[in-house]
Amino acid sequence: MFTGIIEETGTVEAVVPFEAGRRLTIRAQTVLDDLEIGNSIAIDGVCLTAVARSTVGFEVEAIATTLERTTLRGLRPGDEVNLERPLAFGRRLGGHLVQGHVDGIATVRAVRRQGEHVLLDLALPPDVADVTVLHGSIAVAGVSLTVNAQNAENIVQVAVIPHTWEHTNLRRLTAGDTVNVEGDLIGRFVVQYLKRYGRPGV
Repeated sequence: MFTGIIEETGTVEAVVPFEAGRRLTIRAQTVLDDLEIGNSIAIDGVCLTAVARSTVGFEVEAIATTLERTTLRGLRPGDEVNLERPLAFGRRLGGHLVQGHVDGIATVRAVRRQGEHVLLDLALPPDVADVTVLHGSIAVAGVSLTVNAQNAENIVQVAVIPHTWEHTNLRRLTAGDTVNVEGDLIGRFVVQYLKRYGRPGV
C-alpha cells in the first residue's frame, strides 16, 4: 500500500528483456534507505518487487501482463520515474490509499499553467472514469492528486501544485503523452459491489 506522495524521481539505467518481461535498473538515492531485496516499491505508480540492490540503485522485473497495461513498456534508459516506498503503518497518510495496481493508461489532453498551479486534462479509460468523482482522489503516474473537474466524456482535470510539479516527472508531460492511472480504492469496491449485488434503479 502506498500514499501517492512521491519520495524522489529516479533514472532508468538499463532495460533488459527476459522471457516475456523486462528487468529494469533504476538509479536512486532516498528510497534506498531501507530498501531490501523482496520489498515492494512503486515506479510511476506500479507496484513492483526489488530483486537486486546496490549502493546507487535497484532492479525490478516487470512481467508481460504488467507491461501490457502500464507505461512501463515504453521506458528507455535515461527516462525519469516517480518512486515511492510502501506506506509504514503508524505514520501520517499524506495522500490517499494507493495500491500500486494500475487500472489503465490515460492520455494527456492539455497541460496549462494557471497562476502558480499547472492544470492537467486527462482522458481516462472508462473503468477508471466509473470510479472517479469530483474532488475525489486519483493516482497519476503514482502521484496522489485531487479531481478538480470532470465531464461526461471521461475527461478529468487535476491541479498540480508547484512542489509536486518540481519534484515529480509530471513536469515533463505534454499533450499526447500517456500516464498510468489508478482509480480511487473505495470507489472501485463500491462499483464492483453494486455491479454484483445492486438492484436496478439503486
